[in-house]
Amino acid sequence: MAPSAVAADDGLPAACEGRDEMSDTKSGLVEMSWDPITRIIGSLGIHTKIDFANRQVAECRSTSSIFRGYSVFMKGKDPRDAHFITSRICGICGDNHATCSIYAQNMAYRCKPPHLAEWIINLAEAAEYMFDHNLFQDNLVGVDFCEQMVKETNPAVLARAEATAAPHASLHGYRTIADIMRSLNPFTGALYREALVMSRLTREMYSLMGGRHVHPSTLYPGGVGTVPTVQLFNEYLSRLMKYVDFMKRVVPLHDDLFDFFYEALPGYEAVGRRRVLLACWGSFQNPDACDFRYETMSAWGREMYITPGVVVDGELVTTDLVEINLGLRIFLGSSFYDDWEHAETFVAKDPLGNPIDQRHPWNQTTVPRPQKRDLTSPDGKYTWVMSPRWYHRASGANLALDSGGGALARLWVTALAGVVDFQHIRATGRSVKIELPRSASGPAMELEWKIPAWSNTLERNRARSYFQAYAAAAALHFVEQGLREVHAGRTSTWTKFEVPDEAIGCGFHEAVRGMLSHHFVIREGKIANYHPYPPTCWNASPRDSFGVPGPYEDAVQNTPLFEENGPDRFKGIDIMRTVRSFDPCLPCGVHMYFGPGKELLVRHSPTFGAGLGGGG
Repeated sequence: MAPSAVAADDGLPAACEGRDEMSDTKSGLVEMSWDPITRIIGSLGIHTKIDFANRQVAECRSTSSIFRGYSVFMKGKDPRDAHFITSRICGICGDNHATCSIYAQNMAYRCKPPHLAEWIINLAEAAEYMFDHNLFQDNLVGVDFCEQMVKETNPAVLARAEATAAPHASLHGYRTIADIMRSLNPFTGALYREALVMSRLTREMYSLMGGRHVHPSTLYPGGVGTVPTVQLFNEYLSRLMKYVDFMKRVVPLHDDLFDFFYEALPGYEAVGRRRVLLACWGSFQNPDACDFRYETMSAWGREMYITPGVVVDGELVTTDLVEINLGLRIFLGSSFYDDWEHAETFVAKDPLGNPIDQRHPWNQTTVPRPQKRDLTSPDGKYTWVMSPRWYHRASGANLALDSGGGALARLWVTALAGVVDFQHIRATGRSVKIELPRSASGPAMELEWKIPAWSNTLERNRARSYFQAYAAAAALHFVEQGLREVHAGRTSTWTKFEVPDEAIGCGFHEAVRGMLSHHFVIREGKIANYHPYPPTCWNASPRDSFGVPGPYEDAVQNTPLFEENGPDRFKGIDIMRTVRSFDPCLPCGVHMYFGPGKELLVRHSPTFGAGLGGGG
């Protein structure tokens, strides 16, 4: 049955998706599809079979109509243009791509930027984390928990929320849980509107350091073109302190909201729960340690202000970026591509002499093969997203890692590693403590994110709030370090470099929604191969060559359903909360395939009020 894009009639702006359904009378399951899912970036579809008798999702497939063509058209380009081109991969996190690309270029060019440049880049990326997480949490995900939505899907929960006092009301100002829900109502809620103001402030913060958002104009391999002044850092700081005060209210507010759902709906911890398979590639370089050389990457990676690592079943199995790099594997699985198993090997060994697998991004050859989507056959192809996996040497398994929406993996890895300890932030081995300083609007506050019992929908969302505070606290440190360089007269922000004829490079970073890597090969001074792997490639991956589902599919499949509506009025709110908890983003260049004889028709609705007269 073809996917539907008919808006749900709940009166909410894109709050519940268009839905397609078909009953399977033999199995008793109902097939339901949400395609495209709204309030995310990109054309993501979720196709399910639901067992309404047992209130559970029986099966799930994740699809995308987006083809990532960058790995094809990057070939032959000047390597120095890589970050300008790859920033266009996304209109939301383009600066994350640009930053990751210049990290990879710095490695290939053997180039170490000045300290001040790194502090400026860290400040820009901190502003991006604050901006994007804030916007997504309270203007997009927040709608899933707002009064209007809960009234439509769980009226009994709303009635209980009206009578439940908010434990941290003295901090955030909302007396009951229902008051919090009302504050998240789209366009009318007080918190919804305040979050939009904070988004503007944080965009200004990024632009101060990066020139513009979201495609930075002052970011280069070797450093930045930003002119460093005391005024520049003070302009950033004045906005940052407003955000710090906002965090002192927002983190306790979200704790109250998410804790309430556990209490009001016993068993809700199973919604969106999957095995703990979390990955973080690290963020915020320490210029005292980082020289961007592959040979020293294990050491300087561990000195990042967000620790890189992989967590398997609650155990931190590595914090070594070299080991992380060697374990990367890309499988076709259920995606629309030809295999490259017997294609050219671009990199046989890394600079340390370690063998590189043919399925590593350095050796990938992208050959798209458009075809009809097949969601029924065991080996059917149904998406443009490949299946990135990480080879776990201890078990011999290729693991379907996820980012936990970015924030959950970053906090979990950093907490377990127990390495990060700097002004305002300390990892304890069990938690991450974040100190927000006293300001004109209130006293100092210490927040502590503790490793949760589950990797599930609510904990992905909760971590997003705490990481906003983490980014703000880290930015306070980066401002201080940047000002120290300026006051000392060390105002250089760029290091000269030469593009080699032959080289390889890799960049590891954290996009807002999770692990991001760029791998490229230079031959004859040009790009011979280039592959970016953003977090949604991991999270939205389909069943791989071994039949293992990707994280979205795994998190939705078997999840219980607590929505009070039956099949006739079913919104799928528990499914949507789960998918959106990962912060999906799939915009990397859209190549739509219609097949022969099909016409794409575009209609534009007239502007409201146009043609009503007047002197236009």
